[in-house]
Amino acid sequence: MPVNISKLQKQLFSRIDMDDLVEVEKVERYISLIKLNKQLDKEIKKEGATVITENGSQRFVKSHPAVNDKMKVNAQLLAIEKSFNFISEGATTPLEKYSDDDLI
Repeated sequence: MPVNISKLQKQLFSRIDMDDLVEVEKVERYISLIKLNKQLDKEIKKEGATVITENGSQRFVKSHPAVNDKMKVNAQLLAIEKSFNFISEGATTPLEKYSDDDLI
């Protein structure tokens, strides 16, 4: 089932501190990469996972360049996902998700 990008963006914005411009920028970059990933998927689906390159009398079958780009985008998505500072429900800042009981 394809993910609705606007719903994903709303969900991510609801889980971050909107006053933290770094986190807002991360969400915007993440959504931009999701859109790029979908475009690459369309291109690969349309043209196939492999392409034939002809150079004079030589003919090569190689992977579609978008496959390599897709792998790079996926790595960037994972890096951004790991760096998100999500706030817990009801908390207004990331520090509020901890209580005194969390201290040793």
